[in-house]
Amino acid sequence: MLKTVQALKRNGVIGINERNVRFVNSLNSRKFLIRVDDKELTKQIAAQAGIPTPELYGVIKNARDMKRLPEFIDHPDGFVIKPAMGSQGKGIIVVDGPLKGGWRLSSGRRIDLEGMKYQINNMISGMYSLGGQPDKALIEYRVKFDDVFGQISYKGVPDIRVIVLKGVPVFAMLRLPTAESDGKANLHKGGVGVGLDMATGVTRRAMQFDKLIEIHPDTAHPLENIQTPYWDDILLMAAKSYEVTELGYLGVDVVLDREKGPLLLELNARPGISIQIANRVGLRFVLDKAETLGREAKTPEERVEIAKRLA
Repeated sequence: MLKTVQALKRNGVIGINERNVRFVNSLNSRKFLIRVDDKELTKQIAAQAGIPTPELYGVIKNARDMKRLPEFIDHPDGFVIKPAMGSQGKGIIVVDGPLKGGWRLSSGRRIDLEGMKYQINNMISGMYSLGGQPDKALIEYRVKFDDVFGQISYKGVPDIRVIVLKGVPVFAMLRLPTAESDGKANLHKGGVGVGLDMATGVTRRAMQFDKLIEIHPDTAHPLENIQTPYWDDILLMAAKSYEVTELGYLGVDVVLDREKGPLLLELNARPGISIQIANRVGLRFVLDKAETLGREAKTPEERVEIAKRLA
């Protein structure tokens, strides 16, 4: 066991404690965390920087707002309802479109108006929020994912996680939904993580439940050597997120819409460390190098160029 730990350290692999002490706690001021913890605020500050996000249809905070629910969900091509302060995908409702007497969820199940209100009331009560605090429900545009990842996804929407250190994108991973993850791209539920080359955006190695894999568990399609479109745009969105949040260690989650291109889904001040397994590279040495090189860069565009040199 000791030899294993020593080998991981030699290869630059960081653990949760090192991530928390050296990066999350020291680089992320508590007063700025609300900018990423509150998804409505994230949308507002992203818009100021020209970073596109899924359109917000409405916000429900109380019973008075609930009366406007039929207006907010009047979108025949579907919509998403999510807790503003939620995490790990908990409580999110993804609606594909209307169904007789209700709506069809992305899972194929049906939900009626009363069921939707019940779920929203759970969100408002804080059932899914950080620390169980009272929350609000956001109703927004449902992403129609780009077919480029269609052969390596199961039902849900894949996303791209980029780790950013002081404005320099340093690591990236494609997160893919599976049957086991119930069509969600959450790794802890059984989603697949695929490492991305920082210079090109091409998929490399992959893992599920921290074990290395070569094909998608449901589609059996190979996971390597797939080009991520809009790669430079994605890196620039990630680099710009540093200015708008003022957080030094950040996870930036981007989705690809077939009509609108890359959209910022959310930001995370405490991104996980499984991205090291997906890339089969430890974070420490790359973070050290980025911290040094990042001092030279003043603009997001300059920091994107540094990101490509780190690859």
